[in-house]
Amino acid sequence: MDSEADNDVFLPEGSSVTPNQFLHELPSYQSLVRRKPLNYGTMESRRSTGKKRSLSRELSHLEVVDANTPPREFALSMQQKRKLRDEQAMHSQHTKGWDHWKDNTRNFRRKLKHDTFGFLKHLWLWRSNINDIEGKFGTGIGSYFSFLRFVVLLNFVIFLLMFCFVTLPLVISKMEVFNSTQVVSSSFEPACSKYSLPSQVLKYFYSNIIDLLSGTGFLELTYLFYGFYTIDSVTVYSFKYSLPLAYVLVTIVYLLLSIFWIVKRAVEGFKHNLVSDEERFQSFCNKVFAGWDFCIKDQYYARLKHSSLLHELKTDLAEERLRHRKEKRTQRETIRIYLLRIFLNLIVISVLGCCFYAVYLATSYSQDYSITMNAQMDDRLSLVVEYLPSIVITIANFITPIVFENIVRYEDYSPAFEIRFTLIRCVFVRLASIAVLLVSLWTKIALCSRQSCEPCGYNHKDYACWETNVGQEMYKLMIFDFLIILAVTIFVEFPRKLLVTNLSWKPLKWWGQQEFEIPQNVLELVYGQTICWIGAFYSPLLPAIATMKYFIIFYVKKITLMENCRPATRPFRASSSNFFFLVILLIGLILACIPVGVGIAYLNASKACGPFINYNTSWDIVPDTVKTFPHGLKTTIYILSSESFAVPFFLLTCLVMFYFIALAGAHKKAVEQLQEQLAMASRDKMFLIRRLAEAHSISI
Repeated sequence: MDSEADNDVFLPEGSSVTPNQFLHELPSYQSLVRRKPLNYGTMESRRSTGKKRSLSRELSHLEVVDANTPPREFALSMQQKRKLRDEQAMHSQHTKGWDHWKDNTRNFRRKLKHDTFGFLKHLWLWRSNINDIEGKFGTGIGSYFSFLRFVVLLNFVIFLLMFCFVTLPLVISKMEVFNSTQVVSSSFEPACSKYSLPSQVLKYFYSNIIDLLSGTGFLELTYLFYGFYTIDSVTVYSFKYSLPLAYVLVTIVYLLLSIFWIVKRAVEGFKHNLVSDEERFQSFCNKVFAGWDFCIKDQYYARLKHSSLLHELKTDLAEERLRHRKEKRTQRETIRIYLLRIFLNLIVISVLGCCFYAVYLATSYSQDYSITMNAQMDDRLSLVVEYLPSIVITIANFITPIVFENIVRYEDYSPAFEIRFTLIRCVFVRLASIAVLLVSLWTKIALCSRQSCEPCGYNHKDYACWETNVGQEMYKLMIFDFLIILAVTIFVEFPRKLLVTNLSWKPLKWWGQQEFEIPQNVLELVYGQTICWIGAFYSPLLPAIATMKYFIIFYVKKITLMENCRPATRPFRASSSNFFFLVILLIGLILACIPVGVGIAYLNASKACGPFINYNTSWDIVPDTVKTFPHGLKTTIYILSSESFAVPFFLLTCLVMFYFIALAGAHKKAVEQLQEQLAMASRDKMFLIRRLAEAHSISI
């Protein structure tokens, strides 16, 4: 009876409407009636449902107390959290013996994990610098520097792998600490094992500078390049360490590690992107009502957080305005935009074709003239010819982003999609330029005339140690890219800031202070990292150079951002950018796996240098090593690598994938239902408030 009386609280006095009829007017009940015409949603069913819910809440509350979960992990009020903490303390007092020890151990592990994570978070590389950047320029630009930090750590891990398992054994063998075995060529063709090493005569200083920039001369006989690794095995007491096997396996490991690390970070970003982009109104509410960090006590960091939230709200509002404008388009305007996009894409394809053809011509010219006219050319002209492919690629990489950024403005996309689309176009130019360079080298090395390739399987006359030649090309691309970044910063960006700030000339004012172009800077990272992945097999210490390069570039980019750039006029969201940056990097990694895989498993290994002199291909060391295993292990490996195992494993993987896809669909449907229930609850509250206001006005 009390519950029925409570239902009359919103009814005006003297009203003839029964409680059931009043509750049936709720929007949630009307929606249920439209969906299910059964007797669903009556007071009896609601009361029984309420009893079940209260019972389930009590059971879940008991489970929480028993689980000894910290109150901060629950979305409860402070009063409820204090009550829960007191109940957990009372519960722990009654536990004795083994249960008490388990609770204390669990609490200690949880506290240790939390404190350790907090301590490591304070030691995270460039943490304060990135927070400062996000506060002044928004989380979008901050996401670029976080991405740069990830690339530095990735290169450092790759360097540790290559150094510990490939370079360090060779260093130990050179120091004669342990016994080592040199690789001895067993080739029956003396022409294949001829390798003219660079002379060690006294040179002018500028010649050493040229060797340092091009990777030739004295650098060719160092740990930097493939041809210097001529150790077959190192014997440590009774253990025999095979350097050729380690060389191949470490290459596979760093590629797989890169894939798993990038995919892991991309999945985390995708989940955050999926949640943040699911509902635009929810995104605004989260930023306005739940975006502030109440743990901030310092005024400086409070201003940074305030500025960061302001940038994110500007981005959301800009995209919302574009979305509304897109919805108001007429059919005629839509057709005009699509025709314009088709025309602009034809221009983009033409620009791409010209760039690829120029890279191919530059590579062919550089390789031909470096071989035939090396002795007749001046050292400076020789350096220009050697760097000609790098110069053409750099010019293409500098011009095409400017062209694409101007083209995409007329295609009427959102700011976030403009950045993604421009990135896709520009990364295609950069990565395809590397692909054209490698294909040009491949045609010179493998697709030669039968007379020059027949004894050894490759062009041994011009490329006696072709792996070192490929490593030198990757080294030159890496060094030249670094020099161009420094040159643009010092000789273009700083003078532009000085001219725009100190002179009042109208063309300079129209030119204005530059913005920090995120697509261009992300492309530089992806381009350089792809070069590192490709060149690490041919130049084992190239990841160390990449680590130092990007470590310096972080501070160069930070200085130019703080001193030369202004905040972007069209800010964009960082949640989707982090995920998209990693996807672009994953595309570069997939491209890098192709030439590395072809060089290991398809092309004939050099017979004049390197650890694979006595093998047709670098991959032959793996089956030869498997043959030395015990019979049981060898049989197991053969089964795992056979089609009889691969086909069932592929089918099982497909079934697991379909299961998770179905599970994700069910979870998505459940989330949609919960969101709809929340919307209905808000409508019910508005309805009840309106009826309460009407009852109050009638009583007055």
